[in-house]
Amino acid sequence: MSRLTLDELKTIMIAVDAESEKELKGEILDTGLDYLGFDSLAVLEIATRIQQTHQLPIPDEAIEEMTTPRNILDYVNERLAA
Repeated sequence: MSRLTLDELKTIMIAVDAESEKELKGEILDTGLDYLGFDSLAVLEIATRIQQTHQLPIPDEAIEEMTTPRNILDYVNERLAA
């Protein structure tokens, strides 16, 4: 069973926006993605990369609910565990 870790998510986020690396230090689980510098297009790209690496379909409605790193991890890991 595969899990998406916070470190893996950070790697994906940095790949989407290299300048975000400085914002991804410390406790970010409940920090808004918009506050971290990710707009809706960047969040879509993050979701696309997760879908590709974990072969997990993520519907648009779920992507709209992904507003923090914790939201992303919870959604993805719940589906991977099922």
